[in-house]
This record gives sequence, structure tokens and C-alpha cells, in this order.
Amino acid sequence: MAAELRWDDTEDIGIELAEKFPEQNPLEVRFTDLHRYVTELPTFVDDPKMSNEGKLEAIQMAWYEEYQDREV
Repeated sequence: MAAELRWDDTEDIGIELAEKFPEQNPLEVRFTDLHRYVTELPTFVDDPKMSNEGKLEAIQMAWYEEYQDREV
């Protein structure tokens, strides 16, 4: 896992979010909340203003994959 997370580290961010919010279905999270969750991760160092819908969607899907793996 990356020591410092940036918007393009979608898989690593997805793993961290799945660990931090194990019961949360990522598909039920609004992008405004997802943005906050990502920027509040202790290892996140990127500019919060550099996100966009595509990056948030990629993070949400990576998180969802982790969520599904844990549900099985």
C-alpha cells in the first residue's frame, strides 16, 4: 500500500476505505461524502480540489470491489 495517497491511487484508497468503513456499502455513499472520506484519510496528501467525478467514481468502484470481497 502506498505510504502517501493521491487521487490516482484508487485501489489503495478503496482498500483503506473498506477497512475504515467495513459495514458501509460504497454505492450508497454520495460523492460529497466520499470526497470528505478520502481527504480525511491520514495518508492522503493530494490537493482536495484536484478530484473530479471520474476519479471519485473509480475510487467508489475500487471500494465496492473490496466491500464485495469481504461480504463473501
